[in-house]
Amino acid sequence: MTREIHHFINGKTYKGNSGRWGDIFDPNSGEVQARVQLATEAELAKAVEAAEAAQPAWAAVNPQRRARVMFKFKQLLEDNMDELARLLASEHGKVVADARGDVQRGLEVIEFACGIPHVLKGEFTEGAGPGIDVYSMRQPLGVVAGITPFNFPAMIPMWMFGVAIACGNAFILKPSEKDPSVPMRLAELMQEAGLPDGILNVVHGDKVAVDAILTHPDIKAVSFVGSSDIAHHVYSTGTANGKRVQAMGGAKNHGIIMPDADLDQVVQDLVGSAYGSAGERCMALPVAVPVGDDTADRLLQKLIPEIEKLKPGTSTDPDAAYGPVVSAAHRTKVENYIQMGVDEGAELLIDGRGFELQGHENGFFIGPSLFDHVTPTMKTYQEEIFGPVLQIVRSKDLEEAAQLASDHQYGNGVAIFTRNGLAAREFASKVNVGMVGINVPIPVPVAYHTFGGWKRSAFGDTNQHGPEGVKFFTKVKTVTQRWPSGEVSDQAFIIPTMQ
Repeated sequence: MTREIHHFINGKTYKGNSGRWGDIFDPNSGEVQARVQLATEAELAKAVEAAEAAQPAWAAVNPQRRARVMFKFKQLLEDNMDELARLLASEHGKVVADARGDVQRGLEVIEFACGIPHVLKGEFTEGAGPGIDVYSMRQPLGVVAGITPFNFPAMIPMWMFGVAIACGNAFILKPSEKDPSVPMRLAELMQEAGLPDGILNVVHGDKVAVDAILTHPDIKAVSFVGSSDIAHHVYSTGTANGKRVQAMGGAKNHGIIMPDADLDQVVQDLVGSAYGSAGERCMALPVAVPVGDDTADRLLQKLIPEIEKLKPGTSTDPDAAYGPVVSAAHRTKVENYIQMGVDEGAELLIDGRGFELQGHENGFFIGPSLFDHVTPTMKTYQEEIFGPVLQIVRSKDLEEAAQLASDHQYGNGVAIFTRNGLAAREFASKVNVGMVGINVPIPVPVAYHTFGGWKRSAFGDTNQHGPEGVKFFTKVKTVTQRWPSGEVSDQAFIIPTMQ
């Protein structure tokens, strides 16, 4: 029988009765390896009901004890790292080493959440007025939700539920139906760490489940990562229903290569960031912008041999540079973009279409592709390809290169490669992009900072994880207090002031 994945509600597996299922493929073989149940509105409501019942008691647990659950969960993640990485790789397709990185980056947010007693501390002013003190506190919102994508099935759920739960909320997780096993395993490990039943619930589904989350009156906030079109839908629908929403969308990150850059290092960074995880990262570097034709020519002379050495392979092959993409439909989409680039007039230097791996001919593999002479008017430049495709867009100077990144519809990440500190400083200050790398190709901030792009890469005004994550999943209450001395003052019909 095909393995079945059900929901996780109120601390245990919950078998719904929707009668709707989604197939889970092994991207290495192209075969269906399991199926996942897709929720109805009623099943989502059942998860919210369990969360609502459990949340007040969890919020009443002092922050230090909540942190101890996070410490235990962190230990369980470390103990089960190999199992989680292999499970993740088997459904997503990324190689096991990369899958370990997925889990590790999520674990680092859990480490941040272990310090929740400190970051939840409020503010206090003694003597703000005659005998008056003012203090503030951060309190949980209640029941909150996260909708996460297929490309980071461990990291992004932990970005969300780690901070939200540490703050005292109950959480509904709707992971991607393409690779749901790791999120289920994370929920089981949270239970093992001592989390009460009902605080972390996992509901699988498609648009039905998403819209049920966005319209349910008892879900107070929604965090989302995915494509920009869906991010816009999530933000507009969620806010229209009175919810706090952070919705992270797509990306088209640029890597600007100055003439003085260390090209040997740049090539290694470009190859890893453009083709790692088969390009299925919102922080991949799919656009290289060499400054000057001489820089571009020298770059390509070094870059092409390194790309030609790349060996796509199965997820468990330790020598594979990257694995298959997540689905046959996604492979077709990427290959269509490659053809579109040819049709638009870009120069296809390396063509990854039609790649087959011996013994895995039905797997969802794509070889690395490289375009030169891509221009800003091309649709393949304007849109996110999300595959192992690197585009070269030549620029005459740094000002033009920076303008490309600043003018693009996406503003997730950008990198500059240079030895010139002043140029890098000026670039970082002025470029219209949310996350900047200086000689760092994938500038994902560490867990105690925050993650978030600009423009169509993010909807909402609060970033993921770190202090911004705490801000998103809490509300501030401010108290002004005075203790009577026994003397009665006259009534005042004007607004109180501190004069």
